[in-house]
Amino acid sequence: MLQVSVREAKADLSKIIRLVESKREDEVRIARNGQPVVKIVLIQPTPASKRIGIAEGKFFVPDDLDAGSEEIAASLTGGVLF
Repeated sequence: MLQVSVREAKADLSKIIRLVESKREDEVRIARNGQPVVKIVLIQPTPASKRIGIAEGKFFVPDDLDAGSEEIAASLTGGVLF
């Protein structure tokens, strides 16, 4: 873990980000008056397999989902869209 002052962070932000991206530092803390106030860490991407299908089984699409769409289109546009 590396700790830098706000002044150093302002001057070397790109360098600090590269240190974290390259995993040479697991986190960098930025301190004001010697007290850490924030930390910079690498964001771990969520694998697609954990996101895709996450809502499976939580809702269903009714067979008549588009029932009345012609009436809705007519009321919004003054006529049928198709």
